[in-house]
Amino acid sequence: MLPTFIIGLREGLEAALIVGIIAAFLRQRGQGLGAMWIGVGTALTLSLAVGLALKALEHALPQREQEALETVIGVIAVVFVTGMILWMHRHARDLKRNLEGDIGAALGKGGGLALAVMAFLAVLREGFETSVFLLATLSAAQSGFLASLGAALGLALSVAIGWGIYLGGVKLDLGRFFRWTGAFLILVAAGLTLQALRTAHEAGWLLAGQRQVADLAALVAPGSVQSALITGVLGIPADPRLVEVLGWAAYLIPVTLIVFWPRRLRPDAQGALRLRLGGAGALVLLAAGLALGWPKAEPAVRMQAPMVTADGETLSDAQFSLSSRDAILSVAGQRLSLPLSQAEVTPERHQGLAATHRYLKSSRELSDLPARIGLQELVTLTGGRLPVGLNPARHPGPYAATWQRIDKVDLWTASGALLDAEGRTDLVLTLSQGGLQTSRVLRIERMPDGETAGAWRIDPAVVAQNARALRTAEQARIEARFWAGALPLFLLLGALALIVPALRAARRRSLSTFQEARS
Repeated sequence: MLPTFIIGLREGLEAALIVGIIAAFLRQRGQGLGAMWIGVGTALTLSLAVGLALKALEHALPQREQEALETVIGVIAVVFVTGMILWMHRHARDLKRNLEGDIGAALGKGGGLALAVMAFLAVLREGFETSVFLLATLSAAQSGFLASLGAALGLALSVAIGWGIYLGGVKLDLGRFFRWTGAFLILVAAGLTLQALRTAHEAGWLLAGQRQVADLAALVAPGSVQSALITGVLGIPADPRLVEVLGWAAYLIPVTLIVFWPRRLRPDAQGALRLRLGGAGALVLLAAGLALGWPKAEPAVRMQAPMVTADGETLSDAQFSLSSRDAILSVAGQRLSLPLSQAEVTPERHQGLAATHRYLKSSRELSDLPARIGLQELVTLTGGRLPVGLNPARHPGPYAATWQRIDKVDLWTASGALLDAEGRTDLVLTLSQGGLQTSRVLRIERMPDGETAGAWRIDPAVVAQNARALRTAEQARIEARFWAGALPLFLLLGALALIVPALRAARRRSLSTFQEARS
């Protein structure tokens, strides 16, 4: 409630101050206030429409898009309030006098209509800012009703002060008022910065820096005074994350120093120039250190693993391995390479990771096995049972035998590393002659050379280990993209924002010195 009260009071007061001074000018000159009130009413209607439209849009969106919109609104609100704080810091002492000068000039040029337009624009600007700022604050508030009540009370008080200014009965030290409300709003804006970073994570935009740095659950128990102050007013959650704390401090410290650094200790123009250039240099060095020094993580993935049956029994002398070009099955000393270039490839999620699924199939004749086989040998190969449809009297053998091995493999990789694999090996025996009128196709479990068939997969323990390693590596890459990529870019932009005005100031000083020397 308190943050929205201060927002409503402070934002509303600037508009009320302008409207009150305009109304007083018009009253002193005997002119009507109708045009001014039309401008004020139109501006208030438009501002309310903006707020309601944004709120309706937010509710109409899916959850992730809602978080994205809240992030955008939060960032805009922080920019608005920061600009307002800094502008008031520079102009609060002379605000009323400057407004009266502007109003007098507008009255001389365009009369009452110019003042009505001036009131419309002033209320519209503050109304837009108030709508965005309150919407961001309401989204982070513990109680929407109390937050709305605080905003209404603040706006009502600002209207009352504006009316008092119009009547001439209220004398307000604007410099002191905006200074101390500015201190409070800096804390609120820092909390909004933290909340914007949190909603950016929930929207899927900011995945780095999510390590929890403190547990404030005992301190901010729901319903307590501490919770109302720390979470409700300052916007600090019970489980602050690293990037949120850094963002909070990166906003709070410099803005507080700019606004509240003692005037007697402020540097002169030359000192300010050196300070800006020094700050820019520090930001550049920090950006370079992060970009060049952030560690590069590689996944500790096993690229080969034992093969097990569907029942979990380890297949002796059987391993699956992955190279850059092939999936390799090694069984009983025999090696089969399946080229990855011939795989059917589809992207999908596997083991909770974004993976590439490859389906490989291989079929090959086994020419080193007997070309003819007797009935008793066939019974041995089929586990001691005579295959269905064979009659010893009618099909006594021996048979002409053709041997074939068919391998089917489903392979999942992530970041080019082995994640999981499973497959099936079928041993197919095709019989002809030996009394058979047509060829017979049999699937057998064991070849004469001992090679086995059936379903298999790589050891689940290795799959779990690889999945953990790949998730760790993926998170490390996300962290690196932020800390060694995005953050250095923002730091360089900050350095540029310091350097450009510093160079302009230095150029102006040089021109001024040159002109003084010539004269």
